[in-house]
Amino acid sequence: MIKSEKEYLNISVILRVAKLVKRDLMRTKRVIFKRPRKIDLEEIELPDPSENQVLVKTLATLISTGTELTILTGEFPPHSYWAEVSKYPFTAGYSNVGIVIKRGGNVKEVEIGDRVASMAPHSQYALADVGEPLKEPRGVVKIPEGVSDEEATFHDLASTVMNSIRLARVSMGESVAVVGAGLLGQFAVMFGKLAGGYPVISIELSEKRLKIAQKSGATEIVKSDVEDVEKKVRSITKGRMADVVFEVTGNPAVIPWAIQLVKPQGRFIVLSSPRGPTQLDFHDEVNAPSRVIMGTHVTSQPEYETPYNQWTLKRNTELFFEFLKAGIIKVNHLISHKYPWFEAERAYKMLIENRAEAMGVILDFRGGKGKAKVGFLETNILK
Repeated sequence: MIKSEKEYLNISVILRVAKLVKRDLMRTKRVIFKRPRKIDLEEIELPDPSENQVLVKTLATLISTGTELTILTGEFPPHSYWAEVSKYPFTAGYSNVGIVIKRGGNVKEVEIGDRVASMAPHSQYALADVGEPLKEPRGVVKIPEGVSDEEATFHDLASTVMNSIRLARVSMGESVAVVGAGLLGQFAVMFGKLAGGYPVISIELSEKRLKIAQKSGATEIVKSDVEDVEKKVRSITKGRMADVVFEVTGNPAVIPWAIQLVKPQGRFIVLSSPRGPTQLDFHDEVNAPSRVIMGTHVTSQPEYETPYNQWTLKRNTELFFEFLKAGIIKVNHLISHKYPWFEAERAYKMLIENRAEAMGVILDFRGGKGKAKVGFLETNILK
């Protein structure tokens, strides 16, 4: 017997997705990069989920304007890590929000009909790894009510930056400088301030991105093409320079001057994934001032939760959702564009041509035909 309207709606969702499984399970379209600068929608046949997988019907995905564009453009050195992971055709996307429509026999963490975040690609339907028994379910996290599909798509980038802030050990009153104000830079500002960093300085070429950084919590902004960045940071920090500097541009040429913003014995955090080698005078910039250089990456989140470090990808993602639900952080101001999934090629071409004008670009899988929604509004509603 159905006891409530909520229970009725949940049953309705399950019945609808059951019909979808029966009709569309084996075939799906996904976004691929066939070769550098060539985007396509590829139709494939999906197998049933394995014992430790779920099948999701995608609701929305977020395009990674860093990793995905690097692979799409092919602008990286040969024989580098980038060259190793960028094998064409490349299946794009890793920030997926969808509904579970089928699950493997070992999956207990989520139910059919649950809305989940995963690292599945830009695909109408996708398989997501939940993890082996007794191991951390790295790839699938249930999304609570009160968090929208669009907000939830930022889960992977947010957890990556939360991990970086923890590894950097930002503490109350430490000055934080963030070089680059793309999505990762915006989250570094948010979580750096939330961890107690003050002042929090956003350094960027784009005036539009700097204004967004102020909404993200930056207490100071520096436009790097018109101001003397080192002089400005020295002034803001009362001559001390920054305790922690996050490099978030991905440009190898930025690292030699960005490290000079770090105080003696301060920390320089490479949060971006630089696209090539950097030449650096290690004596003058590292050894003599005793600066610490640290790289942080999504993969450095521990696989298992332990008493010494419980902050796995799953725990960071769950906390991100709780912050959103409680209104402690906001991300709607980061959404600049939204495209129907079948206009993915148009979205990527826009990013290649004018990346600085974009921030969060979402592919919407929820409807049929539709029009792209583009541009920032003061109300954070896309026009």
